[in-house]
Formats: sequence, C-alpha cells, structure tokens
Amino acid sequence: MGFSYDAEVVPVDRRSQIRSTVSLSKSGCPAMKYLPYFRILCIGFASTVTAQSAMAQTSEANAPVNPLKEAYYGEQHVHTGVSMDAFIAGNRLTPDDAYRFAKGEEMMVNGSLHKIKRPLDWVAVTDHSEFMGEAFSLMNEGAPGYDNEVAVAFREAPDLKTALELYNQYVLVPLAGGGDPHPQFFQGEEAIKSTWQKNFEATEKHYEPGVFTTIHAYEWTSAPGGSNQHRNVFFRDANVPDLPFSANEGDDPEELWAWMQTQRDDGKRVFAIPHNSNESKGLHFAEATLSGVPIGTDYATTSASMEPLVEMMQVKGNSEVVPNFWPSDEFADFENAVSIQRFSGRGFLKENFVRYGLGRGIKYNADIGVNPFKYGFVGGTDSHNGTPSNVEEDNYSVGSHGYADKTADVRAVSVLEGEMLISDSNPGALTAVWAESNTRSAIWDSMMAKETFATSGPRMKVRVFAGQGFAENYDSHDAMVADGYEKGVPMGGDYTGREAPQFLVWAMKDPIGPNLDRIQIIKGWYENGEMKDKVYDVVASGDRLRADGSVVPINAPINMETGEFDTAKGDPELMAVWTDPDWNPEIEAFYYARVLQLPTARWTLYDELREGVSYPEDVKREIVERAWASPIWYEVN
Repeated sequence: MGFSYDAEVVPVDRRSQIRSTVSLSKSGCPAMKYLPYFRILCIGFASTVTAQSAMAQTSEANAPVNPLKEAYYGEQHVHTGVSMDAFIAGNRLTPDDAYRFAKGEEMMVNGSLHKIKRPLDWVAVTDHSEFMGEAFSLMNEGAPGYDNEVAVAFREAPDLKTALELYNQYVLVPLAGGGDPHPQFFQGEEAIKSTWQKNFEATEKHYEPGVFTTIHAYEWTSAPGGSNQHRNVFFRDANVPDLPFSANEGDDPEELWAWMQTQRDDGKRVFAIPHNSNESKGLHFAEATLSGVPIGTDYATTSASMEPLVEMMQVKGNSEVVPNFWPSDEFADFENAVSIQRFSGRGFLKENFVRYGLGRGIKYNADIGVNPFKYGFVGGTDSHNGTPSNVEEDNYSVGSHGYADKTADVRAVSVLEGEMLISDSNPGALTAVWAESNTRSAIWDSMMAKETFATSGPRMKVRVFAGQGFAENYDSHDAMVADGYEKGVPMGGDYTGREAPQFLVWAMKDPIGPNLDRIQIIKGWYENGEMKDKVYDVVASGDRLRADGSVVPINAPINMETGEFDTAKGDPELMAVWTDPDWNPEIEAFYYARVLQLPTARWTLYDELREGVSYPEDVKREIVERAWASPIWYEVN
C-alpha cells in the first residue's frame, strides 16, 4: 500500500517520455474527444482560483484572533478513494466525505458507520498525485474510461487479493519493466486536471475561516528502490497550480523542489513535509543526494527552504527513535513497527530516524554552514480510509487501510501488503499548530515557522520557550505565554544568546485522557567529530524528580479486563523552568520536549476485549502515549 515499490517509481529513460505526453505547460489545452466531460478547462481555472482566494482572504480577516495563539488540532496526511491504492483497497470516499468526517459526521467506512469522537480544527487531504487521472475515470460515472473493462475490473474487485493482482498486472509490472504505468483507461492530462479540480472544489467548499480550515495539498509519492521518499505538499491559499507534480514526472526530491521553486516564482506559497523516514532505507538523512553527489551548500539550502517540517509518527510507525540505536532511552520502545524490517529490504538503520536526522543536520551546519534537516514536528495517520485523524485507540474498529485491516478478525492475522504486520501498526498521530487564528494563512504560517507539536493521538498540549528571565510560577497560562514570547523564542525558533538558555516548558493533559507522567527535554549536539544526544527529565508529576535528575517510577497500570486507565495518579498540568547543566556556548545543539502521559490500553487490547480475537503474546496491549514539541536550536554566532 502507499505505492511501496521495490523498483524505482519511474526509470530515468521513462521520465522524458512521460514529460512529453503529460506536459505541465499552461500554454493551452489539447483538443480532446471527451473534453465536455472533464470538469477542468484551461480557461476559467485561473480566474476561479483568484476569485476564491480573494473571498477567503476577506473571510479570514473576520476570524477571531488570539495574539498569544491557540493550539489547533488537525490532520496533515490522509488519503481518499482518489488515491488509487486506497481505491483498490475498497475506499470509495471522496475528499468531500473526508472533510465531513473531520467535522464529526458519521460516514460509511469499510461497510460500517463510523465517526471520530471530537471534530478537528483543520485538515489537509493529501491524495497521491500519481494516478490521480485514473481516479477520475474510476470514480465518476459517465466519465471517459469509466466503462473500460479494466476500470470495471478495478471497481468491482471483491477483495484485496483480486485488487492487488489487477494493480500488479496493469501498474507494477509495466512500471518495473520501463513501460507505461498508466492502465489503458487513463485519459491523460485532462483527467488529472479534473480530479485536481474536484479536490480543489471540496477543499474550498468546506473552508470556514475561524471554525474549520481546509488546506490545499497532495502527496508526491516517490520510492526509488523501495526507499520511502514521500512528501506531502502544502499550499498557503487557493492560488494553486493547474496540475500537481508527481513522481511520474520526477522521482528525485530535487526535481520536486525545482518544481516548487517555479511555483514560488509564479507567486504561489508552498512547502513540503517528508514522511515515514523509518522506511527510507537510510536515504532521507543521507550523506549524498539520490544521484550520488555529496550534499553541499546548494542542496542543504534548498532542502531547508522547501521542507520546514518532518512527520514524526503515523500508522506505519514512530520515526523518532528505536531501542536498537538508543538503548539508554527508556521510552524508545514505542510503536516502532519492527516488522517493517521483514518487507522490501527496509531493515532498520540509525539514519532512518528523526533524532539522528536532527543531529546530522547540526553536523552539516558545522561542516558546510547550512542545516538541511532543521525540522519542526508534525504527526499524521496516512489513513487510506478517507478518515482524517481517526486516532483514538478505543475507536479503531475500522482500521486504516481498507480491506487490509477492516475488521478485528483481519487485523489479528494479516499483513499490510509490502509494509508490516497489521498488529504492528497503530491508529496514527495528530498535528497541533500554535496559531493566532483557525485560518489557512495563520496555520500555514505557523507550520512554516515550525511552531507545531505532534502527538501520538491524544489532544494534550505542550509549549516550549527558550530565553532568559522566566519566572518559576505564573498567575495564568496567558501570563506565562506572554512572558515566553517577550523574553524568549518559541518551539521552532533559534536561541541566539551566549548564556545558558532557560527552557520554559509546559504541558496539559488531554481532557478525556489520563494525567501526565513527565516532561523530558532531548538534547542533541556535535562534538569532537561525534554526534551525541541525551534525554533529561525536567519535571515529573507528584514531585517524583530526584535531585540527580532521575525520576521515581510511577505504578499506574491499566485494567486489563476493561482497558480503563488510572485516574488518580499523575498531574493534569506540568510546568518547569530548566537550564542545561551541560551547557557549552561553543557547541551547537538542538533541544526538543517530549511529554509522556500515564499508560493507556492499546487498540489491540480493545480488539481482544470487544471482538474476542487473540493477538500473539509479543504484541503490546498497553502504551505510553506522548507528544513531541518542535525543537529549538542553538547555533554559535
């Protein structure tokens, strides 16, 4: 699933052929036999975008504003039936359906009515740009290609096995052999435009500035040699291109960035978010470009400009750390999706993980003067059910990948094709953005500034400031935040002082979740030719933090008969002012906060309790959910 190819997405000699037939030029529309059927025409799209953008700006100006910012929770990575791999797995929901689901509406998902517990504040639907044209013929009755026998076979496939056989026959085999990866019902560029326009219209329809924000976005899905190089591409407003750029046109991130630069040159505001670095085969935080050239200043500068954020976690695993390479981190064993290593040659490498990437970025800064991996953090689901942020462990009854994990009976014994054991997956993560208003411009700008945090699902909150002169206590949260902005920089920022910074850290529990255990700060630095990192416990519930920095363990187990969590222990809110005891003004470093809540039941336990299935003994039934705040960097001036 997720176009996890073992071969390159598009062989080099194939790219030029595709470019010649699927031109990105805006010079004009080719005459087409079925042009009246297509929703997008070259004339009119630009004027529609301009008018809708102007209307959105007017509405945004009337949205409530909080200069101290609010945490807005959203989904930055979800697929509908418009993504071909989601379609063949049984998903028939549209972007319109996904936005309705995000607002709290009940939808038919995998044959069952389903809804999330709490509506979201914002959503970006990120359907694959690859094979987006096929989706138009598959999903729109009467469209050219709809009645083609291959399209009918795709649409009427009764199960995942049949669908994957079709996908292999008509897409993967031709692709691996350097042939045309588009099935015979594909109608060319106009079909791609039509799907892109339908997605655009749904995104505009559901945008309610100040209430619910939708962001124009898509996924660029490249996997050379089975290495995950996927990126989600985000636009600030309704000024979007006529066509998205896909891995069919270029499967190297540098080609994506070059296209993004042409969009910026044309007045569009866009950035990308890489995801699933745990499946990148060591190529994401690499020593060289995909073409084998050592990373230099130009590459690093472009990367830093185009990609301000990285996805920390999704259904296919947590990409922060794994115990293999961070044995001293007692909380590293969390949703590592270890069975990823059984598929497509994706053995774990230290270079796959975000903490390594942050450290490698500091080393690059020391070596070449630029940090290409200066990332803030986001989370997502990568759900292929069209169900944004269906992340609660006790609400995971429909899975995330259609036929592959739709019921407990299937989840207990099945494999997510080419990826992992279903029991090793998780419901996914959330992104929270500290923004002045629930609007596209405010949320996009705060994401670009990296004032974000990711959570493994719960709606806890976390803030971090680095500066000087913070108080030990504050009369109110607003007073704390105002002082944070006045005397320091927020998460995602750069600390520029020469004195050891004070870190003002604060966290609050999810209103419907358990209390918090502790807040940690993870420091990473580069010293004497070696990348290093260390975990510090900076505040713990119940005054459990010892003078030597260790924490008295807390015993707050869940009820294995019901899944209920401990409601008595822990604290609902934690705050501290912490100074690095190992500070050295001559050594550059990053610092990010990790918030841990008390244990809760994992979705696998709920499956066993409710559905009577049994998972193997080594499958976890209990987890420690968490949040990760975007780093603050110290660079030697």
